Amino acid sequence: MTFSISNLNLNIRSLAGKLRIGLAEQSVLQALALAATMTPPPQRDVLDASKGLTPEEFKEKLDATALLIKTTYCECPNYDLLIPVLLQHGAAALPQHCRLTPGVPLKPMLAHPTKGVHEVLNRFEGLEFTCEWKYDGERAQIHVPSLPAPSAPDTAPDALDTPLAPDLAKAAVFSRNQEDNTSKYPDILRRLPGLLKESVSSCVLDCEAVAYDVVNKQILPFQILSTRKRKDAVESEIKVQVCVFVFDLLFLNGASLVVRPLRERRDLLRQHCREVEGEWHFATSVDCSTTEEVAAALDAAVRGSCEGLMVKTLSGKDATYEIARRSRNWLKLKKDYLDGVGDTLDVVVLGGYSGRGKRTGVFGGFLLACYDPQTEEYQSLCKIGTGFSDEDLQTLSATLKEHVIEGPRNYYRYDSSHEPDSWFAPAAVWEVRCADLSLSPAHRAALGLVEPDKGVSLRFPRFVRVRDDKTPENATSAQQVAELYLSQDQVKNQTSKPTVQDDFY
Repeated sequence: MTFSISNLNLNIRSLAGKLRIGLAEQSVLQALALAATMTPPPQRDVLDASKGLTPEEFKEKLDATALLIKTTYCECPNYDLLIPVLLQHGAAALPQHCRLTPGVPLKPMLAHPTKGVHEVLNRFEGLEFTCEWKYDGERAQIHVPSLPAPSAPDTAPDALDTPLAPDLAKAAVFSRNQEDNTSKYPDILRRLPGLLKESVSSCVLDCEAVAYDVVNKQILPFQILSTRKRKDAVESEIKVQVCVFVFDLLFLNGASLVVRPLRERRDLLRQHCREVEGEWHFATSVDCSTTEEVAAALDAAVRGSCEGLMVKTLSGKDATYEIARRSRNWLKLKKDYLDGVGDTLDVVVLGGYSGRGKRTGVFGGFLLACYDPQTEEYQSLCKIGTGFSDEDLQTLSATLKEHVIEGPRNYYRYDSSHEPDSWFAPAAVWEVRCADLSLSPAHRAALGLVEPDKGVSLRFPRFVRVRDDKTPENATSAQQVAELYLSQDQVKNQTSKPTVQDDFY
């Protein structure tokens, strides 16, 4: 092979998962499924397993294999572990060999937005559900492996009371994007012995790290948490204290719990962990069945300095932990959902418009986009110029000037009528709120998902805050934009089109 700068750049982008050739993660997994179905690895003499099957039969077989591979990858997102098993044993053996393991972060389950209490009751009619406070912090997935056994006991995968000890020296904290945040939170790791009871040898906890006023015992805004050092923090120098609110237990003593219902996971969490004032708390929750109870829970959460509620199915087949899915078995109900659109959106800043008048010298407006993980494109969503203080514009402009590029990337989708004065590399993610969403002949967000020749745009967007905890690839997706548009009452009254189904994100 002849090496060149272009080859080097391609290899770097490949390692970074950013080829920008339409080969997204789900495409890779689908290709593996096709290869494993067409030429099953354990059956080396079979070169085309589709022979003798109708197209419908082969598609059914392919879909089953794809679901198995994608589900396994969500629980164990490591190709170095997955592919050797696939080659040696075939897809059917993946669940036995590639399991959730402390130290390997998994993509978290996410919630769908909802616009009101009545929508919650409609979704969970006849089901047991709970309303958890939604804390305004940073998702923290805490992994605690066990120390090696002194011998090799026969440990059954369902044994939740093994006598091994936790290896706290190898404990880790991961973000919602599977980034290693261990060096950011040395204070959390030091406090682990206070949380874990003697019955715990290994675990994976789903939590929210929240800025906390220890003296007044009060939750502080996310903006204060965002001022903490992002890595290599020294505990003695930490100014912003955190309290960790634990809401789920995904792995315990060698056993994955993701297929168990939330009620059972919650009971195990409270059985094997303890609260420590100002350091560790179980997420406040109340099991509800009426509109009045949900409304009261929302009011209590808001008064407790929280964003709102996470409403979750408690029991039955819909109460499992759906890794890497934005599921309707979890719903978000925020205090601001009752005003305008049902959720804020996390958008990527693609360009800036030079300010005029008192905004001279800074950017006065910006071109925002959503992200399409299927095509790996950033699609223009709206222009924004409101919601900023003068100080905001000074700070944001200074930050964005570090990301100015000569022209738009070939994976930017926009109309020339919205071309900004300066283009940015995709780096900054902002949270914005709007009055509603509308179809647009000029913007490219969700183009083809609602109408074949129209995208979706935001009406009267307002800046809320910077989302340092999200990467551009984790911004609101094109599918989510389409779903938010279709979920609006005025749109639902005009169309019978189904909303987008739950899927891997």
